[in-house]
Amino acid sequence: MNNVIDGKETSITIEEEVKQCIKGCIIRPSVAVIQVGDNELSETFIKLKEDACNRVGIYFRYYKFEDGTSELTIINKIKELNNDDYVNGIMIKLPLPEKYNEKRLLNTIINSKDVDGLTDINIGRLLSGRKTIIPSAVLSILTLLKENNIELKGKDVVIVGKGKTVGRPLISVLLNEGATVTICHSNTLDIKRHTLNADIVISATGVKNIITEDMVKENAIVIGVGCCIEKGKILDDIDSKVLEKNSIVIKALDSIVPLTVSMFLKNTLLCYSNKK
Repeated sequence: MNNVIDGKETSITIEEEVKQCIKGCIIRPSVAVIQVGDNELSETFIKLKEDACNRVGIYFRYYKFEDGTSELTIINKIKELNNDDYVNGIMIKLPLPEKYNEKRLLNTIINSKDVDGLTDINIGRLLSGRKTIIPSAVLSILTLLKENNIELKGKDVVIVGKGKTVGRPLISVLLNEGATVTICHSNTLDIKRHTLNADIVISATGVKNIITEDMVKENAIVIGVGCCIEKGKILDDIDSKVLEKNSIVIKALDSIVPLTVSMFLKNTLLCYSNKK
């Protein structure tokens, strides 16, 4: 029987836990989000984060730079936020326009304020199994699997997509949980050959319906993380016909997106708690 997991209830629970913790804070936690250029999907997700911050009592700062703004201007803003004691977390919304050096901008953020865990030092800590800030989307996947008693140890997991925010950090997290991990990307010649043998398929490409019914085996667990916008509607990586298989399906909009927002709140609170 088909089983679609809805993560909204879990996200509400986490949000309430964060809200209760913030009530005990003497100074209100604050997070800054930086966007460069116009991106409808990015703006949609930023608005979800802003609304969630308002609900729990986190002060939300939003800085948008036009595409073409000098990199130095953005770096100077990040440094200003680094030095602001009232800012606890900083996030640069990815993807950036191609002309910008993503690595340089991300690594301008000091590690203690890296709310999405994407600086080289925080990623290095994750790779080595040390305690660090884990990207929000990765935390949401791990949380849903554990809450639904889905065992990772010994399972064959295929990740489709090698992006910085999901694919790459997810490899380390799954390996630490005892899974055997294969990663597919744009240069993979036959993605279907890999996904058909997987116990768990996790797609984080942002390509509509890239995972189809014929790409997954019976009783597989299929997780959609990536999203795209088409004619104002948010769509994800998992084709609806996958639901016809005897699979556990975790859809981006029903589960990963709301839970990722809640994990963003949780990571902001972690940055606040870790401040010197």
